[in-house]
Amino acid sequence: MSDMSSEQPESPDRPGQISKIDTSVPHSARIWNYWLGGTDNYEVDRAAGDAYRAAFPGITEIARESRNFLIRSIGYLAREAGIRQFLDVGTGLPTADNTHHIAQRAAPESRIVYVDNDPLVLLHANALLTSSREGMTEYIEADLHQPERILSKAGELLDLDRPVALILSGILGHVPTYAEARDIVRRLMDGLPPGSHLDINEGVDTDPVYSAAQSEYNASGAIPYHLRTMAEIAGFFEGLELVEPGVVPVTLWRPEAPPYGAPPAPIGQAGGVGRKP
Repeated sequence: MSDMSSEQPESPDRPGQISKIDTSVPHSARIWNYWLGGTDNYEVDRAAGDAYRAAFPGITEIARESRNFLIRSIGYLAREAGIRQFLDVGTGLPTADNTHHIAQRAAPESRIVYVDNDPLVLLHANALLTSSREGMTEYIEADLHQPERILSKAGELLDLDRPVALILSGILGHVPTYAEARDIVRRLMDGLPPGSHLDINEGVDTDPVYSAAQSEYNASGAIPYHLRTMAEIAGFFEGLELVEPGVVPVTLWRPEAPPYGAPPAPIGQAGGVGRKP
């Protein structure tokens, strides 16, 4: 989860201005980094992450499987769908297998633009600004609630007349209302040409223990993340052609051959890929 919904987004009148990093309250992107085994987090984040994990031990698996879905879906987009441009909104903190690593392994000429407005992510921009020699990796500061601004800045780096893959991984849950989240997705996709793809994975409310742990986290003073229904996740793809197997728990989206023939178990994270006709 990367939070682009903080109360202190970048000012459009003063591009590049960011708020001071607040280490007094837990932050979802840093907690997610902790669950993934990263080191870009603080004691307050580790304490919140441990408390969440005590209430719902499955959260570590959700973080890991969300990243595995990203690896498989971007691999599909680069290899099978032939996408060479990627717009990753709400990228969060760098760990292993970021979007540019995955895409450029499959197609070194791929061009990737990351979007975030988090101060800590900005401090790690140099880690993101690495690229294959043939391709491009860039970072822009913008807020999820400003889709047209995101598209305008991305258009300086990508050719928006050619297909783009829009990546929204664990970010839409930070938008308080479903209607607003749907509107943001629609406006972003409206700015991309036919042949573009939407790649989403988000937390779902299928597990009551997960839902209870998330409610407790949301009440802690941290910026909330809202679990949604499977139907609501599917609704983000309205008007698009869903890639098989559709919107499913992320463990069931084109899984690799499981060890010993054991089928993957569904978890409380759903994802899918859709193509703009």
